[in-house]
Amino acid sequence: MKKIYNILLSGCMMAGISLALTSCTDYLDKSADSTLSEDEAYKNFTTYQGFVEEIYNCIPDKENCNWNVSFNLGDDEVMDTQSNGFLGPQFDLGNFWAWQTSGCNWFYQGTVDPTSTTRFDHSIYGHAWYCIRKANIGIANINKMTECTQEEKNLILGQLYFFRAWWHFEMMQYLGGIPYITSVLPSTNCPQLPRLTFQQCADSAAVDFRKAADLLPVNWDNTTVGKNTLGKNDLRINKIMALGYLGKDYLWAGSPLMKDGAMMNAGNKTYDYDENYCHKAAEALGELLNYVEGGQTQYALAEFKYSDVYNHLRDNSAKTCFSDIFYTQGQNWKLPGTCEAIMRSSDAGVNSSNWGFDRSFGPIDLTDGGVVHQPTANYVNYAYGMANGLPIDDPESGFDPTHPFKNRDPRFYHDIVYDGCKYIKGTLTTSFERYRYCNMSTDSIYRSDTKGTRTGYLYQKLAPHNCNKWDGGLEWAGATTCSLPYMRLADIYLMYAEACAAFGGASAKSNTFSKTAEQAINTLRDRVGEGHVGSKYVADKLKFMDEVRRERAAELAFEGFRFCDLQRWLLLTNAKYEVKTSQEFQRVEPLSYFQNTNNDPADAEVKGWSEKTIVTRHFSTRNYWLPFFKKDVSLYEGFDQNPGW
Repeated sequence: MKKIYNILLSGCMMAGISLALTSCTDYLDKSADSTLSEDEAYKNFTTYQGFVEEIYNCIPDKENCNWNVSFNLGDDEVMDTQSNGFLGPQFDLGNFWAWQTSGCNWFYQGTVDPTSTTRFDHSIYGHAWYCIRKANIGIANINKMTECTQEEKNLILGQLYFFRAWWHFEMMQYLGGIPYITSVLPSTNCPQLPRLTFQQCADSAAVDFRKAADLLPVNWDNTTVGKNTLGKNDLRINKIMALGYLGKDYLWAGSPLMKDGAMMNAGNKTYDYDENYCHKAAEALGELLNYVEGGQTQYALAEFKYSDVYNHLRDNSAKTCFSDIFYTQGQNWKLPGTCEAIMRSSDAGVNSSNWGFDRSFGPIDLTDGGVVHQPTANYVNYAYGMANGLPIDDPESGFDPTHPFKNRDPRFYHDIVYDGCKYIKGTLTTSFERYRYCNMSTDSIYRSDTKGTRTGYLYQKLAPHNCNKWDGGLEWAGATTCSLPYMRLADIYLMYAEACAAFGGASAKSNTFSKTAEQAINTLRDRVGEGHVGSKYVADKLKFMDEVRRERAAELAFEGFRFCDLQRWLLLTNAKYEVKTSQEFQRVEPLSYFQNTNNDPADAEVKGWSEKTIVTRHFSTRNYWLPFFKKDVSLYEGFDQNPGW
């Protein structure tokens, strides 16, 4: 499936503004264009939905929008030193202008075409203004939809309100407040819409998200219209998506950055939320979770049940699989997400992941990937605590630096490739046999600035380690398909817990859902078999918020959310989060220890356990927001550049 929907595209019309704000003329002079007359185009559900479908087509797949990509921009990842032109390494240097020039990120691609079926032609900023105008045109013409039922009209309007808000919000996360456009701007004069604050934009987006939630069904399959497209409705915008983004919009608006503004050394300001916005976020997210836990939706937490968690072999008793959220194998190129993904892009096409993405998580000698993504040691040590639920720096956690891989958060074994793991199962030539078991100790064969791991870890959460030259993951028969959701159910629990904790601590809850913030976090820990939040953290409001944030780091690791989290928490300029480290240690066990199938590499002893700084990011307050294109801020007085740029 190369498009989101191919049923109704015959009625799709081009309507919008320029793909970037190049001039007043380019911005405004595009008009609706169709082989149908305007009245015919809007008359019934089929043609109107065709108009809407083009917006779906514009949503980029952030993992497959180029041959190799970069979307983890926080303290969570480094790439090999030959990949310095990618967005992540450029952000490490403080070069935030790079989002405008790097062709390897989902936020902006130089080539954009809303009708294209090519995965390289879609990006957020590249399409946002176009899609917002298209949504406004659709809303403005809704009364021309005369041959329809009320259900059909609600479905069209609900999607358009959602998309108008969503494209604004996706830009706001990185650029801050922007003009919020709710009408079809005329082509006779240059717009004079001032930039709003983030919170002002969020208020407008919230109105649209709420309208969408009220108009849309929980599941299109249960509508009269949706029954005509059973099996093709999973990606259609629904009530749950709208409620999720309504809650996220309010939580972001209530976060410390949006309340207090950018600052250096924020101290306890990192806990200073706007409680009014957080109450609103909790109500929206609680409403969503009440639907889910009441069994009224198609969504659920995927099961974390494995007979072999390192190799992602699901237990026979599991009906769903956690790994399927991120990738599928041997499932006829099925789009990942399973029952947990709430909002996704379309798939990028058969075999697209094998042309770059899934090759980029192991040593180049093993994958021919061209680049290597690696988790930082500081992030692994922070996010993945112990199986008992405590962070590894808690004196009562039981963490032992001579056995650092033992009794860790179960997600550690699913997500992280660590020393001693059997990386390759297949038959190897003699010269490559030394790669079968990972040796990630200091100065070992897997350690390389250019071809292997710089940090002492690799990760396999987003693409399995069998995507190498010997184990078949890269073969056509493997049908490996990787794609990250924009929102999944675990994120809803996390945002709900954060919103409640911001105004009331661990025991706080919304009026729309029965669980407290503490119970929401423990729901996710119960899923993976990790211990509950420790009592000492529950009793202290600030310490509990720290645990909520750490849970977010573990659950959503490497899914592209970390940068915006550090940003909105006013932690981007905190020295602790500006460093990226490698894990240094020496093996105690011989190779034969790891070759013995009775031994678990997690139990291996090491010595000299320490961290070494390999990257330090020198950020200032200007780094809290990306700079706009210079041509954008030259359009008219009032469309100002972000501070410091």
